Amino acid sequence: MFQKLIDMGVLAFRQINSRGGFKPHLSLRFMSDEGKPTTFSIDTTRSQNKCFQPDAYLITHAHSDHNGKSAMLSERALCSIKTAKALEIRYGKKYKGKTMEICDSFEVAGVKIRTFPTNHTPGSTAFYWENEVGTRILVTGDVKDYSMLPKCDVLITEANYGDPADTTCYFDDDIEGFGQLLKENSSMALGAYAFGKAQRIVELARSLGYCEAIEMESQSLELTRCMLDNAGDIVGIGEAGNNALCVVPPWDLESLPKHRSKYVISGRSDFKFPSIQISDHLDVRGLTNMVCQIDPEFTVVYHPGGQRPARFASHLNCLGLDAISIDRINNVLSNDFI
Repeated sequence: MFQKLIDMGVLAFRQINSRGGFKPHLSLRFMSDEGKPTTFSIDTTRSQNKCFQPDAYLITHAHSDHNGKSAMLSERALCSIKTAKALEIRYGKKYKGKTMEICDSFEVAGVKIRTFPTNHTPGSTAFYWENEVGTRILVTGDVKDYSMLPKCDVLITEANYGDPADTTCYFDDDIEGFGQLLKENSSMALGAYAFGKAQRIVELARSLGYCEAIEMESQSLELTRCMLDNAGDIVGIGEAGNNALCVVPPWDLESLPKHRSKYVISGRSDFKFPSIQISDHLDVRGLTNMVCQIDPEFTVVYHPGGQRPARFASHLNCLGLDAISIDRINNVLSNDFI
């Protein structure tokens, strides 16, 4: 099956780090329109300057498991303007690469790249290009909304909730329940991760008609002010009085006053407080529908760790769709290669 990908002019490979293990995620090597061998590394860590360097480090978004903290230090890094800003806020480092607006087209190493939104986080980006033989390649990163993604021949995508045998990989966002809680208790505290989830909750609360001030812890507040154009009145903890909606990371809920009703925005059930299902991901049904709509000839499932990529790839194969998972990619390249 891997030969089919090679026949389409695409070599997927992984790099070996200095400890002998695999670097995160994968890289693609192909020929550009100009007939030049070109390498794009996807959501992986930066290599030392003496080592093999790709033509671009594609950073789909600013979550830590996509390794932008490392790749952002390379002048060959490539991500959206919002992703670059989020990386700088989260890690206190200067982003050194190139940026673009989502839906822009631009050229890197002789390759024309188009970008598309995935709505996983503010600034999350899918990258699309064609190689010398006309193979259309799409890298999605994590996805919440695939409605704007183009059809392609080779799809590189995720499987965070891609295991069809796992009941936790089937869910629907409880927008109605969240809206009801807002009406009944506007002073509740919500546990939401500072980047991505916190901004989604602010957007959702505003869309449901909540117009009052929203209190947020410091990093959530800075990120929301930078990421959202219509966040409304958002302030620091304790600045809006006792009746304000409060959004903090889940681990900070314990430190808030006991009179507040507390919920975690998550599908997980291992938190102390009750949860409200609001996800930043597609479930297994959504992922499957996405692949069917995009209609690739070949799919590579590269994220996350563990068994879910293999299980999602197997699920696609059972549907008659050619797919492999990252654990089956045995082409390697040492960081010591010069």
